[in-house]
Amino acid sequence: MENNLLVDIHEKPKSKAYWAILSIQHVFAMFGATILVPILTGLDVGVSLVASGVGTLIYIACTKAKVPIYLGSSFAYISSIAAAVGTTGGVESAYVGLMVVGLIYMVIALIINFTGSAWIKKLMPPVVVGPMIIIIGLSLAPTAVTEAGLTGIQPLLDQGKYIGLAGAAWKVPLVAFITFATVVLVSLRGKGFMRVIPFLIAIMTGYISAVLLGLVNLNEVFQGYTFFQVPKFVFLGTYSLDFSAVIVFAPLALVTIAEHIGDHIVLGEIVGKDLIEDPGLHKTILGDGLATFVSAALGGPANTTYGENTGVIAMTRVGSVWVTGLAAVFAIFLGFLGYVQAFISSIPWAVIGGMTIILYGLIASNGVKVLIKDRTDLSNMKNLVVVSTMLVIGLGGASIQLTPETTLSGMSLAAICGIILNLVLSAIEEKPSAE
Repeated sequence: MENNLLVDIHEKPKSKAYWAILSIQHVFAMFGATILVPILTGLDVGVSLVASGVGTLIYIACTKAKVPIYLGSSFAYISSIAAAVGTTGGVESAYVGLMVVGLIYMVIALIINFTGSAWIKKLMPPVVVGPMIIIIGLSLAPTAVTEAGLTGIQPLLDQGKYIGLAGAAWKVPLVAFITFATVVLVSLRGKGFMRVIPFLIAIMTGYISAVLLGLVNLNEVFQGYTFFQVPKFVFLGTYSLDFSAVIVFAPLALVTIAEHIGDHIVLGEIVGKDLIEDPGLHKTILGDGLATFVSAALGGPANTTYGENTGVIAMTRVGSVWVTGLAAVFAIFLGFLGYVQAFISSIPWAVIGGMTIILYGLIASNGVKVLIKDRTDLSNMKNLVVVSTMLVIGLGGASIQLTPETTLSGMSLAAICGIILNLVLSAIEEKPSAE
């Protein structure tokens, strides 16, 4: 694989200031999604930030610092957490369910350790992986477009964003465009260090424009916050274990493992290394699972690898694990700093939308790159069926109800369909025809 990184995985940035700024950029990239999960589920934002940082450090340790990936709050378990909270088991049953998910990850990592990962590559060749990566990026596209105000202001108002703000219909897309344009211009025309931090510059530019246009009220930014705030941890052992929600959470472990593999293949393409082989899928899954277990044991959501941060690496070509590691340390500190949480929480969705149009598109583009690099022949009917079926199922809103509270949908359902189709059609191709 080709490596075009400016700062390689084991390299430290050339100065401490440079290092810190690059890490802060990763914090900004993950922050919106990481805090959104606790906001939607009622969990504590500070705990989620601390768990995100601790989980990333655990992952780095498990993978022997060979993978510059960042772990943040997983969206896959939002509905299951909400369903568990509404039952007699309450939020504690959700924590138990998430810890079981972490244990399932560890068991699968152990199996791969003994059997190897060759079977994974047979299950997931480029013709399956390429569409999977495309779906990962494009399935997030509606979120970016909505946050950028390109579907009108009403969806944002319905989600509780920009409450009571008159005339925001044109302001939101304008701020999103300013943020988007800044990323593009700095990436293309920026000189030296500026070209490596396009997202950080874009966030600051977008934020200033949002303040000038009235999307941010600086008088309200710090209300309800104190400088130092201890997160509301819910430690394992402080409540009785309730396993009633495990059946809701356990099936999702297999779903998110498919996403885990896809994310690592994407990152592998970006950094020019086969991460499935080195450090090995068993170590990456172990790190992800252990991070989720620890997060739930602290009272936080499940952790997962973050496409936003992978997009930052793709754009900046800085793949240093020292950068993602310091970002994890910053996230832990942020969990205790109320004013910093307040400021970052005040970044308008318009700014995040302008950024994620680029970030999510980069992920999808890497899926196309996988197919091109493999020279996948789409004139071959087997390949065409696999790719087209995965794209339609993954992006068309298909879902299968597993339990009353849990569905299999999106990329996960598309991945399973793609794997099965590829195996079956490959077997049919290889079977000699009767003469």
